[in-house]
Amino acid sequence: MTKDLKLQEALEKYFLKSHTQARIRDLLQGLFTDKERKEFALRLEIIKRLKKGVTHQKIAKSLGVGVATVTRGAKEIKNGHFKYLP
Repeated sequence: MTKDLKLQEALEKYFLKSHTQARIRDLLQGLFTDKERKEFALRLEIIKRLKKGVTHQKIAKSLGVGVATVTRGAKEIKNGHFKYLP
């Protein structure tokens, strides 16, 4: 196992141990800047809307992002990611 994979697994375990919203918020605030947290939340919203069948153009316009950003999310769904996200 590579060092990078070990570090990623450690991060995943920290998230798993954070069983409450307050603990997860504390972890996110400690690890990421305000800008990074907003970007993650925006990416998640893009994925949720894509999974609901909203068009790339509508998502881009309503969230103020480029169509390429939305397309990147669609590519990740196609690659099998986000299968546990409703």
